[in-house]
Amino acid sequence: MSLAALLRPVIAVACAAALTGCLFSDPLESFGGPTMGSTYSVKYVRGSGVAEATTLQAGVEAILAEVDQQMSTYRDDSLIERFNQAAAGTCMAMPPAVLELVRLGEDLSQRSGGAFDLTLEPLLNLWGFGPKSRSEQVPSAEAIAEARQRVGHAHLRIDGQRLCKDAKVQVDFNSIAAGHAVDRIAAWLEGQGVSSYLVEATGELKARGRKPDGAPWRIAIEEPRDDQQVAQKVLELDGLGVSTSGDYRNYFEENGRRYSHTLDPRSGAPIGHRLAAVTVVHPQALLADGLSTLLMVLGPEEGAAYAEREGLAALFVTREGEGFVTRSTKAFDALFPAQEDTP
Repeated sequence: MSLAALLRPVIAVACAAALTGCLFSDPLESFGGPTMGSTYSVKYVRGSGVAEATTLQAGVEAILAEVDQQMSTYRDDSLIERFNQAAAGTCMAMPPAVLELVRLGEDLSQRSGGAFDLTLEPLLNLWGFGPKSRSEQVPSAEAIAEARQRVGHAHLRIDGQRLCKDAKVQVDFNSIAAGHAVDRIAAWLEGQGVSSYLVEATGELKARGRKPDGAPWRIAIEEPRDDQQVAQKVLELDGLGVSTSGDYRNYFEENGRRYSHTLDPRSGAPIGHRLAAVTVVHPQALLADGLSTLLMVLGPEEGAAYAEREGLAALFVTREGEGFVTRSTKAFDALFPAQEDTP
C-alpha cells in the first residue's frame, strides 16, 4: 500500500497586488515520525485558531500509540495479541474501537462471500507473511487445511463489550488499522481547528482543503513495479481517503512462481490472478483500506464487478504481458473526470 504524496502545486500561482490573500497566506507546516513499523506524516495549513504544532503532534502520536497498543500483532502486550494467544472459549473486554473494527470485518466478509477475513493470521504465518512467520515457503496441503480450521469470522462473536472466540482464532487488523488511525487523526486535527491537511500513516492517506497557494492536495499512485517507483496517476483530493493494495512489494518466488502476501481466505493460498494493484478512494480511510484489500483478493473481473455494484471509486491495474492495463469504475471517473496521469 504505497502512495507518494506530491506537495508541489499543479501550476504556479501568480500573486498580483490585488490578490492580497496570496501575500498573507497561512503557512504550510508538517511533522512526522515512526509508527507501526513504518512511518507517518502530517502536513497542514496553520490558520488562525489552530493549536500549536507541539500540541498537534502530541495528540497525533497519542492516537497512533493507542492504536498500536490495542491492535498490533507485532507486540505481545497489545490487547488483540493477548486475545490471539488465549485459548478457545475465551472472552475478553475490548475498547469500542476494536469491537467496531471486528464488526466491520464481519460485514466486509459477508458482503464479499468470504474474500475479506480478519482471522487470517494462522495462514499468514504459515506462508511466511505473518508476525509469527518462520520462513517464506509453500506449505503442504495438509498444513493449509490444518491452519484453515483456525480461520473464519464464524468463530468470533461480540458479547456486550467483550470479544469471544469458540476456536483458537487470531485476529489481524493490518488490513484496516492504518486507515482507522488516519480517520482518527483527521478528526483530531479538525477538532484542533485545522481545516486543510494531508495525513499519511503506513501508506494510507486522507486529505482535506487546499494548500496556502490555493493548489489542491495531490497524491501519486505508483505503477505496481518492484524494481523502481514510478508515478502512474495523480489524484487531487479534498475530503477523501485513499488506499492502494498490491502484490508487488511483499512476495517470494519458488520454482519460478511468484507468491503474493495477499491471501485468499476462500482457498487459504496467495492470490493467483493478474491484478497487480487496486486503489480505492472513499470519504473514510478505514473503508478505503479494507475495500482495497477485498478487491485485491477478488481480482480483476470479480473485483471490478463488485466495485461497480457497490458504487465504489476504484482503479484496477492488471498485468498484461510486460506492461500494465488500467481500468476505473464509473464512480472513480466521476470523482476524477479529467485528472492527468503523470505528475
